[in-house]
Amino acid sequence: MAAIRITWPAASVVADLQPGPATDRLLAILPCESRINTWGEEIYFSLPLSLALAPDARQVVDPGTVCFWVDGGALALPWGRTPASRGDECRLVSPCNVLGRLRGDPAMLASACDGDTVRVEAA
Repeated sequence: MAAIRITWPAASVVADLQPGPATDRLLAILPCESRINTWGEEIYFSLPLSLALAPDARQVVDPGTVCFWVDGGALALPWGRTPASRGDECRLVSPCNVLGRLRGDPAMLASACDGDTVRVEAA
């Protein structure tokens, strides 16, 4: 199983990725840097990657799910409620491709701030 490390000034996390063409394409562009955006209890950041929406794309995911937001060309990492959530769910702005899962406690994503530089690399 492939893994990536996502690092920002306050912390870093490792994510395990599901095997498949989307993961292969993501790994091919690494390492890369971007700027973090926050949306409720989710961070997302643009990547130089374009993917088609997968047939199993989901809008509601578990905390710590690694998602690719096709409409925004961004990796999305939710750990809790977003402005679109109903109740305590992690609801993304639109259906996203599920790529994998973070190791450890996804709440550590809360230490990331709008505008922080984020680096994504193979782990």
